[in-house]
Amino acid sequence: MADDRIQAERAQNLWTSFERKFEPIAKSVDLEADPQLGLDQIGGLAAAKEEIQTYACAATDPAVYARWGTYPPSGLLLIGRRGVGKRQLARALASLTHCSFLCVAVPRLALEIMHQAGKVGELLAAWSQTLGEMPPMTILFNELEFSQAQEIGARRPDLPIGPVMDFLLDVVDRSVEAESHLVIGATSHPDTLRQAFVQPGRFERVVEVSAEYPGDLVAALEIHAANSEKRAGKALFDSVDWKNVVERYRGPVAGDWIRIMHAVLRRKARKEAAGESPTPVTTQDMIEEVDRYRRANTQMAAPHAGNYV
Repeated sequence: MADDRIQAERAQNLWTSFERKFEPIAKSVDLEADPQLGLDQIGGLAAAKEEIQTYACAATDPAVYARWGTYPPSGLLLIGRRGVGKRQLARALASLTHCSFLCVAVPRLALEIMHQAGKVGELLAAWSQTLGEMPPMTILFNELEFSQAQEIGARRPDLPIGPVMDFLLDVVDRSVEAESHLVIGATSHPDTLRQAFVQPGRFERVVEVSAEYPGDLVAALEIHAANSEKRAGKALFDSVDWKNVVERYRGPVAGDWIRIMHAVLRRKARKEAAGESPTPVTTQDMIEEVDRYRRANTQMAAPHAGNYV
């Protein structure tokens, strides 16, 4: 454990020094030096979890691949709807392998690079140098299909796709070549993702992340409800029938359901702040919040995770 703390501190110091020199990195890349997220804290997603555990062997027991006449993939590509759990799976991989977690917000990085194109060569050289000095990490390139990402307004025809793609592929290649790191890509738009990303030597292993309905969603809600009670230090839920709640509306993904649950908890907090004595969360409380979410989403042109009041 002491070694893990030392490695985490070293990773944080090295990365802080790097991002201070390059504004695009500071604005689009986050380092979590010591992630703490077990696979058992992610509801369902059994098949995707198995892929994560298999890839983890590249860090925890690399010789096992050779004993079976094979080798680890150069990288994984997680595909699935926004909010389904792709980023959490990548975080869990970092935790499982006792390494830092580096999350690259690809759409934001694409915008930043477009605005500061003059420093691309310098940035790429520094990226390689820094990765070579960093302790082992899990690197997530999140939302690789940058031109359709909601973070930048979705469907940005003004982006210079060719130069941005060249830059991103170079960054990915340099990350894979730094052999001590595990590299993962993720996208919620696999149908339009450019095939260059899934060529051998890049994200060659494609993994679908899809929740089984309703079991995986119920499992996610149960985990997050227990986490909320742990934070609060008291019981917050009154025997909620999570299956009944989830079956009220099939549209939301796990991330949406967690936000719906927290919306109910915030309503309870508001009542307490107003001097009332709110009761624990009931099935009916959850159902009423689901109905609010459904009504709000019908007003949205393209419903997506977490957009409701």
